[in-house]
Amino acid sequence: MATYTKAGQIPSAPTDRAIFYPDADGKPMAVSDLHRRILTRTLQTLDAHFEQQPEVYVSGDILMYYVEGDPRKSISPDVLVAFGLGKKLRQRYLVWVEGKSPDFAMEFSSKTTYDKDLTDKMELYASLGIQDYFLYDAKGLYLPSPLMGFTLVDGVYVQLSGDRDGGLHSAVLGLDFHIGEVGLGLYDPVAGAWLQTPAESAAARAAQEAERADTAEARAFIAEARAEQETERAEAAEAEAAQLREQLVRLQTRR
Repeated sequence: MATYTKAGQIPSAPTDRAIFYPDADGKPMAVSDLHRRILTRTLQTLDAHFEQQPEVYVSGDILMYYVEGDPRKSISPDVLVAFGLGKKLRQRYLVWVEGKSPDFAMEFSSKTTYDKDLTDKMELYASLGIQDYFLYDAKGLYLPSPLMGFTLVDGVYVQLSGDRDGGLHSAVLGLDFHIGEVGLGLYDPVAGAWLQTPAESAAARAAQEAERADTAEARAFIAEARAEQETERAEAAEAEAAQLREQLVRLQTRR
């Protein structure tokens, strides 16, 4: 099979417009609960991160057709991100219609996919011109390293080296990928913050509001206690002054 290093070199055969490109391949998703949970969280996190950028398209497990006129030429990345396309809902990703391949693709490797993830898919993604290609092995059993990243250099994928914390930086996304407590964590080095799903962000805001409410209540309690103390001091001082006045009156009377 010929290898094409850039998306513009992929052949496009003249075809009948009636050719049907299915939006499903009929194959069930044979993944574990852990795999599905981390994949779903990753997609939700990327969606939320790019929510305010209308030209960024984030998707996963969508059939991508890369040769016009040949419905057999398709692949379904676990995660894909494409810049400059817009967020419209798609049933399938037709490279020649979109005018470009995705900029980022990621596969969540399993026992049945890891060998192709490092061979056939890597070759195909390079030929499509997908700039960054990442792999994640949730169980840490199948890949040489649980988290691997590659970037395209002169049409060939070059493996990325991890930083001192073991994270991998995707230049095309501007994000760092780390293995952590949530399985796969994404970090924004510009904002200096870990990315969250909408649900996680909502929970964090609720916790902050509760903390602020507790802090405000505590401050109010302290202020009230101080006010009571000041009132007690003032009353005590007034009582002492009254006693002194009475004593002074008695002394003057005796004279």
